[in-house]
Amino acid sequence: MSYTLLNNAGDGIFLAVHACGMVRKKSIGIYTAVSVRRPLSTLRSFTSRLLALVSIFGSLGWAQQPAPDWQTEVQKYAQAQDWSGAMRIVDREIARAPHDMDVRAWRARVLAWSGHLAEAEREYREIIASAPNDPDTWMGLAGVYSGEGQTEEALRALDRAVELDPRRADLRVARARVFRATGNRREAKREFQRALDLDPGCAEARAGLPALQGEAKHELRFGWDTDLFSFANANRGEWMTLVSRWSSHWTTSLAGNFYQRGGVDAGKLVGSVTGRRPQWGALTLGGATGRDNGVIPKSEAFFEYGHGWRVSESALVRGMEVAYGQHWYWYTTARILTVNGTTVVYLPRQWTWSFGLTGARSRFPGTRAEWRPSGVTRLGFPVAGRSERQLSGNVFFAVGTENFGQVDQIGQFSSQIYGGGLRFQWTTRQDVTGYAAFQQRTQDRAQTSFGFTYGIRF
Repeated sequence: MSYTLLNNAGDGIFLAVHACGMVRKKSIGIYTAVSVRRPLSTLRSFTSRLLALVSIFGSLGWAQQPAPDWQTEVQKYAQAQDWSGAMRIVDREIARAPHDMDVRAWRARVLAWSGHLAEAEREYREIIASAPNDPDTWMGLAGVYSGEGQTEEALRALDRAVELDPRRADLRVARARVFRATGNRREAKREFQRALDLDPGCAEARAGLPALQGEAKHELRFGWDTDLFSFANANRGEWMTLVSRWSSHWTTSLAGNFYQRGGVDAGKLVGSVTGRRPQWGALTLGGATGRDNGVIPKSEAFFEYGHGWRVSESALVRGMEVAYGQHWYWYTTARILTVNGTTVVYLPRQWTWSFGLTGARSRFPGTRAEWRPSGVTRLGFPVAGRSERQLSGNVFFAVGTENFGQVDQIGQFSSQIYGGGLRFQWTTRQDVTGYAAFQQRTQDRAQTSFGFTYGIRF
């Protein structure tokens, strides 16, 4: 399925240190926590920014002198993801100094970190209305726009920040992040290079440039499946797919499927194209045709629309994706239409929960059309691994008729399916997955299925 994926750069709360432009700054998620290298008009503003920087490095053991107590407390609560505690301290300081734009900027950051992007956007806009020439505020607003999927607005905000201070490497890095998140590798590389030209010691630009040069655009995957029946001979299948992401807006998929069903060979070619926009979601259109030999559909057509939302990094539900699709199967003697809806819920610690419902309308010659429901739920979870090597798993349960892909899945029966799978990614470019499932059908019939896939990205 093709969904509008959530911005992976913001998945989870993480702490990172970047060294650009002779300063270091600490960020949480995709939002800049503080940046202090900019023209300062007053000694008071300079002192406030310097103490904020010292506070951040103090939490990492780099501080040379203590920061104001309230900033230290905000940092402590932020690292513990206690957003209500952090907001309580910031609101207290705003009550003491309601016109202090530095304190207001801290409030905007806490709102952004906690996932309240609309409120953070309003806060940043109010700050800009009072102090429009602060590049840090424009960069913070750009981070909020990125989190909301408003790429063009984020780039315009960063353009303004660069206009205010064209010698800052960290602003170029921020622009590179936005381009990278949208798949625009060319512009991302250009911005990282500009950051290095400004500051050859910029660690994030040095790391980001070679990573983009080797970024994979295509994924080639091979798969093998076997179905064992209690009432018939085994079925087998092989397939391969090539998924190519040509830009941040366009993706194509081409697949070849080959079947061995009761001594009969069949095969089909499947193709689709996906267009996506962060604001509107993703729309996939596709079809299939092939040599059916009476055991698979002669032709197929389908579409799917999906969209995703970020909720809050600190909440039980971090994000959500929903999709709706329809799929037409034309067999030699049957016509099948499936209408399906799927929801994926992103939970803390890389857990996911998905569930889907399908209504299938079947029509045979000389019979009336009939609708039958089915459903599936799946729980995904991490197992082990760090860095490039990752092991994850899933378990699932389904009821109803499976997917109408072959003739043995059409008819007057119901079923319950129990299964699970594992995925092992041993490098950033290669992975292998395996699954097994047991299906109990009516009429005391059973089916055991298993298979595995291998994927490589280049």
